[in-house]
Amino acid sequence: MTHTVRVEEYVREDGSNPYRRWFESLPAQAAAKVAAAVYRLGLGNTSNVKWFAGIGERIVDWGPGYRVYLAKEGAALILLLGGGTKRRQRSDVERAVALRAEYKARKASTRRARPDGRR
Repeated sequence: MTHTVRVEEYVREDGSNPYRRWFESLPAQAAAKVAAAVYRLGLGNTSNVKWFAGIGERIVDWGPGYRVYLAKEGAALILLLGGGTKRRQRSDVERAVALRAEYKARKASTRRARPDGRR
């Protein structure tokens, strides 16, 4: 049984959105395939996600082998960090790991700034 989770795109402190920038560069058919995969993530279906180095990689088996990089934040949130293809996998993974670290650091500094844990 699956349960729904919130799927959000990570927005950096400067307002840029690595996932959205990548997604909007995709051809229409590829974007539809990726959107379907992300929709399934929102239904809680993470069975096709390979987890390593604190991030997940969801392969979309179509075209050049699209990948969606994500992080899981508890049981209720999936954070979309970016995407890419098999060809650029190594650099895309490094970028996703760095973005996750950036997210964690920002979250920790927010908690330190507000002792009650609220934002």
